[in-house]
Amino acid sequence: MEQKSRHKKPLILIADDSRATVHALVDHLCDSYRVQMAYTGTKALSMAKSIKPDLILLDIVMPEMDGYEVCHHLKEDNCTKNIPVIFITSRGSTDDEEKGLRIGAVDYISKPFQPAIVRARVHTHMTLKHKTDQLERLSMVDGLTQIPNRRFFDQQLEKLGKQAIRNRTPISLLMVDVDKFKPYNDNYGHGAGDEALRIVARTLADAISRPMDVVTRYGGEEFAVILPETDSQGAVKVAKNLRAAIETLNLPHEYSDTADHITVSLGARSVVPDTMESLKTLCRQCDEALYAAKERGRNRVVAYETLAKSMHI
Repeated sequence: MEQKSRHKKPLILIADDSRATVHALVDHLCDSYRVQMAYTGTKALSMAKSIKPDLILLDIVMPEMDGYEVCHHLKEDNCTKNIPVIFITSRGSTDDEEKGLRIGAVDYISKPFQPAIVRARVHTHMTLKHKTDQLERLSMVDGLTQIPNRRFFDQQLEKLGKQAIRNRTPISLLMVDVDKFKPYNDNYGHGAGDEALRIVARTLADAISRPMDVVTRYGGEEFAVILPETDSQGAVKVAKNLRAAIETLNLPHEYSDTADHITVSLGARSVVPDTMESLKTLCRQCDEALYAAKERGRNRVVAYETLAKSMHI
C-alpha cells in the first residue's frame, strides 16, 4: 500500500500571494519540514493534487482563486480531502474563522502570526495526521494474513478502474480460491488452516513482480489480484505463475481429492472499461471463470474469454 518514506521529513505546502509571508514561514519551518510554495489559489490547488502534502498553510485572499474556494475543492476531491488545511490570514473576524472551519480547515491563524504558535499548531496537526494515517493503513490490512483486505481491494479497483477508463487501457482481475479448504480446516485444525492462508498470501504477494499490481485477501480462503494495464494474455500468464507458485510449496493436504497438497483454482478476466458499471461486470465475470475452474477439476486457470467462447456468449 502507498505510504510515505519514514526517512523523509513531512511535506508542507504554503500558499500565500505575499512572498514575504511565504519566505518567513519557510524560515521558521524548514528545519523540521520539507516546504513547497504557491503564490496563487489555482497553483496551490494543482500542486496539492500533484505533490499531496502532509499539511497546507493557506491564505484566504489570493489571486485567481481565494483560499475558501481552494479549501472547498480540496475537500471535494478524494485525493486531497484528508490533507489538513490551516488558514493563515489577515482576515481575523469571527465570521471569517467560522467560515474557514465550516469549509473544512482544521485551524485558523491570524496575521501577524507568532512563529512559535505556527510551529506548535503545525506540529499538533502533523501528529494527528500521522496517527490518522496509521489507523487508515491498519483498516486496509487483513489481520490474519497481513496483506491488503477487501476494503482496500474495493478502493483500489475503483481508483485503478477510473485510470483505465480515462486512459482507455486494459485492466485485469484474478480470483484465487484455495481448493478444498474446508476439509483442510476441519481435519488439520483452524490453527493450521490460518497458517496455510498466511503462507498462501505471502506466496501470492511474492510472486507478483510489478509494484502496481495489487494482491488482496478477498474473504475466507479467496484472494483477488488486480493487474492494471494488463490484457487477457498477460493476466493468464500471471495466473499460471501464481498457480505454479502455490503448487511448488507442496503443503500437505491428504483430505483433498484434487491433489495430496494444497492447490488453488483461478479465474481471470480482462476488460478495457468504459464505465464504472463495467468494473462490476468484470468482478462478476471473473467470479464465473473461477467457478468454472473449480467445476473443471480445480488446480487450474480459466479465463472468462475462453469460457465465453465455449458457451457462445
